[in-house]
Amino acid sequence: MLKALQHPGRLIPVLFSILLTIGTGLLCLPISRTNPDEAPNVLAAAFTSVSAACITGLSVVDTATYWTPFGQGVIMGLIEVGGFGIMTLATLMAILISGRLGLAQSLMAKSESHAVTLGDLRGIIITVGATMIGLQAVIATFLTIRFYLAYDSSIGTAIWHGAFHAVSAFNNAGFSLFSDNLMSFSGDPWVLGPICIAIVAGGVGFPVFYELRSRWRRPGTWSVHSKVTILGYFGLLIIGSVFFGVSEWNNPGTLGPMGLWDKLMNSVVGGIMPRTAGFNSIDYGKAGEETWAFDSVMMFIGGGSAGTSGGIKVGTFVLLAFVLWAEIRGEPDVVIGQRRVPYAVQREAITVALIAVGVVALGTLGLLIVTDHRLAVVLFEACSAFGTTGLSTGITATLPGIGQIILMAMMYIGRVGTISVASALALNTRHRHYRLPEERPIIG
Repeated sequence: MLKALQHPGRLIPVLFSILLTIGTGLLCLPISRTNPDEAPNVLAAAFTSVSAACITGLSVVDTATYWTPFGQGVIMGLIEVGGFGIMTLATLMAILISGRLGLAQSLMAKSESHAVTLGDLRGIIITVGATMIGLQAVIATFLTIRFYLAYDSSIGTAIWHGAFHAVSAFNNAGFSLFSDNLMSFSGDPWVLGPICIAIVAGGVGFPVFYELRSRWRRPGTWSVHSKVTILGYFGLLIIGSVFFGVSEWNNPGTLGPMGLWDKLMNSVVGGIMPRTAGFNSIDYGKAGEETWAFDSVMMFIGGGSAGTSGGIKVGTFVLLAFVLWAEIRGEPDVVIGQRRVPYAVQREAITVALIAVGVVALGTLGLLIVTDHRLAVVLFEACSAFGTTGLSTGITATLPGIGQIILMAMMYIGRVGTISVASALALNTRHRHYRLPEERPIIG
């Protein structure tokens, strides 16, 4: 722990582990289950805790019927803390209470919030808190009114459903208080619309929010990170929506029976949800294998850095595309938007991507070994866990215990981050104070 304190980024996995343990303990309490007389299902509680804190949405039990309002409240709390980030939450509390931060606390919050400098930190953290609270309140109000007026809900139930789904949507968690998730609302834009807005708002990343708030009238002054994130996020969203619509348009199990407007609306929803959101307005178990394959890629990429989405992040994906393009052209520097990208950042992007590929490959292989499911289904589940997405073809609850543990590990790595996990495992790393002679191996 002492060495972890010397490297603030290494403390984040430890803190998340503590959060997961507390969540599991609370969900094991009799008050958390609708059938308190049964012995607690520790694995189900642990899986739900990991999925909620890692803002994923995969579940081995029905959230609507297995957990009591208290248990659902615990899940909601884990989602909020997990989405906001432990250190950013602690930092906001310190700012509100004392108005100042110590260096160690600032460094840890900077590591999790991805602030460019310590000078940016205070503004980013306050913007994050205000944005989360404000937007979730607005979305919750819209959803509450819709649930109350259109679905014969009592006012108390409508408020609870509205608040829970607003929190789950903004944090890209995908947990729902309806047994079929959002399939019952596949034709209701007044439910799907606010949820999708919250998903996109949380998915682009908090640093982008902070910058857009202060420079929204001057796009030319936006940082490379904001430009890359916005271009990549919405570009992939459009591509995903078009692909989903084309591939599922005539599928009788998904979009086929819908009218034109509902097909178009759910195509957009189908392009948004794989960006680590996890809600589903159609049955992904009946989707085509080409949709599973494409969405696996989208879930692996994920959303914006330092937001509520998972995956390797859009910025990493776009940067690697620029690295590849520069190498093909034989250019010595990687340039994005009239700015040269440092070599260290390129190495970090390559490291993140390669570790992520390794995690997904090992997780997929492990699931293939312990189950009888075919590759396409297992890969979809593995990418959903690593990307902290929560979409499923319906096999999560049927996996053996070891299979569920594999998914838990992938969700944890996907939320905490490949670099943070690798750093935590490499506490004894020593830095060389010398350089060896250079020699070039043959590539390709």
